[in-house]
Amino acid sequence: MTLAECDAIAFGAGPGSFTGLRTACGVAQGLAFGAKLPVVPVGTLLACAEAARALRVDTQRVLVALDARMNEAYWADYAWDAAAEDWREAQSPSLDAAEQVRAPDAAFVVAGNAVLAFGERLQASVQAQAVLVDAMPRARYVATLAARAFARGEAIPADQAMPFYLRNKVAQTTAEREAIKQAAVQGAGKETP
Repeated sequence: MTLAECDAIAFGAGPGSFTGLRTACGVAQGLAFGAKLPVVPVGTLLACAEAARALRVDTQRVLVALDARMNEAYWADYAWDAAAEDWREAQSPSLDAAEQVRAPDAAFVVAGNAVLAFGERLQASVQAQAVLVDAMPRARYVATLAARAFARGEAIPADQAMPFYLRNKVAQTTAEREAIKQAAVQGAGKETP
């Protein structure tokens, strides 16, 4: 496939790493400007839900939870709308401590890597569900979602494309990291030297 054969350029808009999101957006904008094409931003968490449905076609509800680093998770809850043949957002994308990720009120699967990253820190109701760690935001799922969005007329001009950030702070200071270590050691009942 050549750029001339494309109707639009899709990219994973986030949430995710600042550098990765800026790079994806910048490449999409560059290609779109050069080819005079619109852009279709696709949510990272939504792409994970689409991946879960591809892995288990009977999937109707997906709790997506990704390791956001800094002891936090990006998460959202999506329900499959059979009539619309698309996803409905039951819980909008959020950034919270792992313990604050909330399970849906209906049967669901968990997509993403947060169960591996946080384990028992997640609520028991989240840990007990089927976990699809391979349901990650891969390009084919971004493309599938972008095609649906494009068909609905949701493409935008390239100059309006931007990453979707949930976090304003990208790193902890040395003092913050030390305070976290101290708290962990004290919480374990040990004294530091």
